[in-house]
Amino acid sequence: VQLQASGGGLVQPGGSLRLSCAASGFTLDDYAIGWFRQAPGKEREGVSCISNSDGATYYADSVKGRFTISVDSAKNTMYLQMNSLKPEDTAVYYCAADRGAPVVVAGTLGLGTYEYDYWGQGTLVTVSS
Repeated sequence: VQLQASGGGLVQPGGSLRLSCAASGFTLDDYAIGWFRQAPGKEREGVSCISNSDGATYYADSVKGRFTISVDSAKNTMYLQMNSLKPEDTAVYYCAADRGAPVVVAGTLGLGTYEYDYWGQGTLVTVSS
């Protein structure tokens, strides 16, 4: 069972990046999935998640309108499209997944305290001119 994150890099403010997270050993269907980030000297924070219950998406206020989370079931891969990037988006980004059931993982739970079973290794995003 593995999550392999990729797609990070250096981008100028206002630019875009798409992070990918390929799952192996299990299928993402019906799983709660999330993207988290941790900036130097700061605690990890939830960026976005998809509920295991109804597929609803949730975003942190800081990224709402700029980031989009998605899943490609055929490729068993989750994505985080990041647009209009800002220097404060600089962080190591982690993907996570968990079956969740019977718990409904969504909203502040999915972005916050829920303990996902599977985590990717992290990919560094640096937004700088």
